[in-house]
Amino acid sequence: MKEKRWWISIIFITLAIIGIFKQGGQSKKAFKIGILQFTEHEALDAARQGFIDEIKKSGLEVEIDYKNAQADQSNCTLIANHFVSENCDLIFAIATPAAQSVAAVTSRIPILVTAITNPESAGLVKSNEKPETNVSGTSNLAPIAKQIELIKKIKPNAKNIAVLYSSSEANSKFQAEIALNEAEKLGLNAKEFTFSQITEIQQVIESMQGKIDAIYTPTDNMVASNMTLISKTALNLGIPVICGEDNLLSKGAAGTFGVNYNELGKITANQAKRILMGQESPKNMPIEYINNSKLAINEEVLAKLNLSIMN
Repeated sequence: MKEKRWWISIIFITLAIIGIFKQGGQSKKAFKIGILQFTEHEALDAARQGFIDEIKKSGLEVEIDYKNAQADQSNCTLIANHFVSENCDLIFAIATPAAQSVAAVTSRIPILVTAITNPESAGLVKSNEKPETNVSGTSNLAPIAKQIELIKKIKPNAKNIAVLYSSSEANSKFQAEIALNEAEKLGLNAKEFTFSQITEIQQVIESMQGKIDAIYTPTDNMVASNMTLISKTALNLGIPVICGEDNLLSKGAAGTFGVNYNELGKITANQAKRILMGQESPKNMPIEYINNSKLAINEEVLAKLNLSIMN
């Protein structure tokens, strides 16, 4: 009988040891991160990839659930609710409509955003310096003054410029106002041209013929998705397009001082690491910006327009 009790004791001890090792093996938590991207284009894709690459280098165990809303607001809401129901540890929202959809359905889960010019005016934070909400992240505010100056360097005799953007994007309006002010400082006559649907773009640009010397486009999702059409129509009229970010040069824009969206994603990933490790909270994390930008020129387009950049 004593021997039997002895064997039972050995079994219980063994099971206890196994349990300890099992718990130890599970102690490293895999954080679940939901990524909601509003639409597909090079800039937003680059931001997402920068985030994923950097978060994987962080040493954290992460599970990433990526969803693309295909530029549909109702899809944004469905995906946002899905991430909340899945109890994600953090949600990364790329572009304003995605961020607003996520912020509307949870005040509990930390949200990081990017590719948003002014999170404060988008209603996501109380201020960009101190969010005081569950939202923080990075801004893609471009060096608009440099971009407007580039028009004069490419086309020194330019007098009239168009600021072209989608009327449905609040961040674009914010940038347009800055562009108008910067143009005035340089003695340029700037006029806003807007569109609400893709079918309006060609007609809006063709209405500029003989009236506009150059087009400036801010960082705008609808502009980015349709830059091939914009640049081709403008090229046929002999009008250069200065864009908000360098990924659009491959679609026919003439030049920019651009924001590196891959780098934006990396900065946001480092914010995510600090949040997931419990070092910081979004409510106290200021919106971060990229301070450096570089000149990018489409030499082929400039040659077709018989233009060159002046030093």
